[in-house]
Amino acid sequence: MATYRASNEPTKQSTARTNIGVENSSFWASLTNKQPSPRKLTIPGKDLMIFFRQLAVILQSGVPLAQGLLLLGDNMTNPKLAHCVNQIATQLNSGEELSLCLKQYPKVFKPITVGLIEAGELGGILETVLDRISLLMEQQAKLKGQMIGALVYPVIVLVIALSVGLGLLIGIVPRFAVMFNDLGAELPSITKFMLGLSAFVTSPLAAIGTPVIIFASLTFFKSTYSTPRGRLEIDKLLLKLPLFGDLLLRYEMASMCETLSTLVNSGIPVVDGMDRCITASSNQVIKNAISDAISLAKQGQPLSNSLAHRQVMPKLVIAMVRIGEETGELSFMLEKLAVFYTREIESAVSALTKAMEPAVVLVVAIIVGTIVISLYLPMFDLIKAFKK
Repeated sequence: MATYRASNEPTKQSTARTNIGVENSSFWASLTNKQPSPRKLTIPGKDLMIFFRQLAVILQSGVPLAQGLLLLGDNMTNPKLAHCVNQIATQLNSGEELSLCLKQYPKVFKPITVGLIEAGELGGILETVLDRISLLMEQQAKLKGQMIGALVYPVIVLVIALSVGLGLLIGIVPRFAVMFNDLGAELPSITKFMLGLSAFVTSPLAAIGTPVIIFASLTFFKSTYSTPRGRLEIDKLLLKLPLFGDLLLRYEMASMCETLSTLVNSGIPVVDGMDRCITASSNQVIKNAISDAISLAKQGQPLSNSLAHRQVMPKLVIAMVRIGEETGELSFMLEKLAVFYTREIESAVSALTKAMEPAVVLVVAIIVGTIVISLYLPMFDLIKAFKK
């Protein structure tokens, strides 16, 4: 026995060294690995939409799921998504279900997507569900693009106006300030204000203070929005904004109706579908309204009455849902609501874009005109003085 222990002692030490070496190598490999962990992986929505559409076509052609995933992975331009798809295909070959594999990538495949695939697996309609997922993602991407376009345009107008004003205050106004000081003329109030504003903009205090104020404001907003109460209050204010608040509410309704109709058509119960709509919403007010509706619906109340409890949902949504419940055509009514609100968003964005085009010219003209008038008023007074 003693001989056995003596002979095996080096073996244990070498095994321990080997294990340490493997752990160290795997540690350095994880540091140098370009592929992020499954829970941190993110993929652009456009690539996912194309992936689901191609996968649906492959399955409809009769190709096995794992083989189809490998085929897609070998022909993808996005290396991260290709690696993810190949890993899923490997797990499918070992006996895992597709929905369980997708849950390992929470930032790539959202709960709505996983829920739809689970329903497709249970109902044997995975090909149809995958096609619906791609259509849903395409519609949501279209809505998001329209909303971004509507919200970015005013920001562009503001940036242009501020850039023109700062350019004049920094490059032109100081030259007039030197001339007015040399002449010693009495300046109008608007000219004094403009010269003082120019002096402040060109001062070291503004150069140092402005970035600090912007950074502090962004930090405060981020910290406030990260709290449940702060997020709720800010989202309330967003829905009350003139013009844009109504546009945001239409976007939320279009997204909710489109998502819920897709879930119901795929065989998911309405209450479960509403629960998944919470994650699809980006506004805490709407999230809370949906959450309350779910609680009331579980108590046996009709969905239309549940949605009307918080008085957040538009009356049109409540009325159409009530008709859908009474006629047994809830998914059809939700589809019609989604189409209606999508068209409303398109028309509102188009009107806003057309209205902003002359607004850009008007705002820039007001800024430039105010600066020019403030600079030339003293010159008119000087001309009159010389004539006398």
